[in-house]
Amino acid sequence: MNWQPHAAALATRVTHHTSRWRGPVASVPRHQFVPNWWQRTPAGWALQRGADDTRTWLAVGYRDISLITRVGPLHADHAKPDDQPQGMPTSSATLPSLLVRMFQHARLDDCDELLDVGTGSGYGTALVAQRLGNHRVTSVDVDPYLVDAARRRLERLQLRPHVVLADATDELPGGYDRIVATVGVRPIPASWLAALKPSGRLVTTIGGTSLIVTADKRGDGSAVGRVEWDRAGFMRTREGEDFLPRSDALVDMARTAEGEEIHTGPYPVIDTEQAWDLASMLEITVPGILHGYEEMGERHTTWLAHEDGSWARATALGSERPTVHQSGPRRLWDTLDEIRAYWLQHGELPLRGANVLITPDGQTRLSRGKWSAVL
Repeated sequence: MNWQPHAAALATRVTHHTSRWRGPVASVPRHQFVPNWWQRTPAGWALQRGADDTRTWLAVGYRDISLITRVGPLHADHAKPDDQPQGMPTSSATLPSLLVRMFQHARLDDCDELLDVGTGSGYGTALVAQRLGNHRVTSVDVDPYLVDAARRRLERLQLRPHVVLADATDELPGGYDRIVATVGVRPIPASWLAALKPSGRLVTTIGGTSLIVTADKRGDGSAVGRVEWDRAGFMRTREGEDFLPRSDALVDMARTAEGEEIHTGPYPVIDTEQAWDLASMLEITVPGILHGYEEMGERHTTWLAHEDGSWARATALGSERPTVHQSGPRRLWDTLDEIRAYWLQHGELPLRGANVLITPDGQTRLSRGKWSAVL
């Protein structure tokens, strides 16, 4: 297949012509790292196999999009054409522009040793191996198949970074000048700071948010940095084959039940999950909230649910004030309204640009002005 023009065009789209990442993006055949993927359809997940339609394979493989490669425990490489997996995506090939931005946040020098957390398809590992050289790159993933597949795909390109099967939240192999994670974590694992060399730099996202944290290690073992103004969204780390199942009974209550408390809210209904800054602030305040949004004509409904049994639902026509139902130990919609009120009062939320302090045990403190939060 004549993939080189597609890779060159992708490199032009996602890098500046003077960028050191232009060459790696143009020279790595991304389609070989994603031979099969899942596509979401109204009926569910549909398997896409590159070998069945090479034109689509090249067109999709070199678009600047993420490609879902695993849903629940079922990898696309192991699926049959009529399989319809259930659950959430558990692995993907990240969109190339985001990979480049994450590596740029790391401020890589040619002599740096890098830990790439979240091997996934292996495409991002290939980019940094091209950029730094095989011996300077270690990549870890918790999924045995992904690790084996990435090794084989990298080997075909004569790339031989150290690809390791490991839970990234546990002890890590070696010491590194830079750690870049393409998975979301909360809290930041203490093992990452232990593996980071003095003056080393960490780049990660906070699990369940779009917040990118960059931090540099100090002599006392802590790290200081900030929440970048940039945004990114990654899957959370997982320990097993799948994420823990959500409570369908709780979700059903959030969608349909009468609340213990019913009132008229002050702000219009919005899709909270797609309001990235709002959703991130809510996640920092109350970690682990599930979101849902539905439209039926002019009728808009948003629901929130938490594993502690709290749930909330707001329904309205158009931009009218919503009817809010809430139940459980916490009033989730009240928390959301408090965040929206803060936004209106101050003109922005305090997350982006916040100072970050990570202690050696992994406790992370965010602060900006009078606001602060500890993860």
